[in-house]
Amino acid sequence: MAEQQVAEAPAEQQATAAEWRPTLLAYLCNWCSYAGANLAGASRMPYDASIRVIRVPCSGRVDPLMIYKAFERGADGVLVGGCHLGDCHYSEGNYACQGRMALVKALLAAAGIEEKRFRLEWISASEGSIFQAVVNEMSEQLRELGPFELK
Repeated sequence: MAEQQVAEAPAEQQATAAEWRPTLLAYLCNWCSYAGANLAGASRMPYDASIRVIRVPCSGRVDPLMIYKAFERGADGVLVGGCHLGDCHYSEGNYACQGRMALVKALLAAAGIEEKRFRLEWISASEGSIFQAVVNEMSEQLRELGPFELK
């Protein structure tokens, strides 16, 4: 009986690994990227359902600490979405975001967090298909990397 349980354990572990879905946390700008996500949903475009969205007034409001805390609290990946450069509702918020996210990438690398676990994308309100593609691509990359554990 014990031998049978030992023999079954690897199969159970394989099934669990195959069923694992990454947790992708997305900070999306209210004016563009969130609207793009809404368009993707309203248009019934299939994208990974394991995404968790936090709507922010502007991508420029996303702080590096928010991204690190997301990983600390169990996110497998973080996506920041904002308006295209030059199209920010608040004029220069996405430029501020772009500068901060370059710093974030360096900080995450120093913390030992793989580069593919973080992504910055410019997605407009009319680009639901781009939102869909970004989410599906990033989710697939996270599945390949496996669960994240902060060390």
